[in-house]
Amino acid sequence: MIKILFVCHGNICRSTMAESVLTHMVKQRHIDHLFEINSAATSREEIGNPPHHGTVNKLRQVGIPLIPHRAVQMTKADYEKYDYLIGMDDWNIRNMLRIAGGDPDHKIRKLLSFADSARDIADPWYTGNFDETYDDIIEGCEAFLHSLGY
Repeated sequence: MIKILFVCHGNICRSTMAESVLTHMVKQRHIDHLFEINSAATSREEIGNPPHHGTVNKLRQVGIPLIPHRAVQMTKADYEKYDYLIGMDDWNIRNMLRIAGGDPDHKIRKLLSFADSARDIADPWYTGNFDETYDDIIEGCEAFLHSLGY
C-alpha cells in the first residue's frame, strides 16, 4: 500500500482537490487498491470545514467525484504513517518540515517537483483561479504516478 498525504495551508482548496484528483486517477487505472490517499493542512484555520466551493465546482465541472472531507491538520505522527507527504508550495514545505521535525527519510516533496518543476501551485483562495490550480494538480499527479511506474 502506497500512502500519500497531500498538504496545503487550510486543507479546503488545493490538497482536497489533489486528494480527489489522484483518487480518481488511480480508480481509472484500476490500481486504487494499491493506494491510501488523504489530505491535511499546515494551519488550524479551517479545521472541520468542508472543501471550498471553488474546489467543489471545479471538480464537478470536470466530472471528478469529490472525496467527502473535513479539514484536518497534519501531525508529527503523519510523517511515520505516510510514504509521501506532498506539499503545494514552498511555504507549505517549510511548515511540513517544522511539524514533522525534519525529513530524515526524504518523504516530503512539493507536488510539481515530480514534473521536474520548482513552481508552486498557486493558492486559489487568494488568486480565485481554480482552473489554473486544477491544471497544475493534474500535471503534478500524472507526474507522480509516472514516477511510481503507473
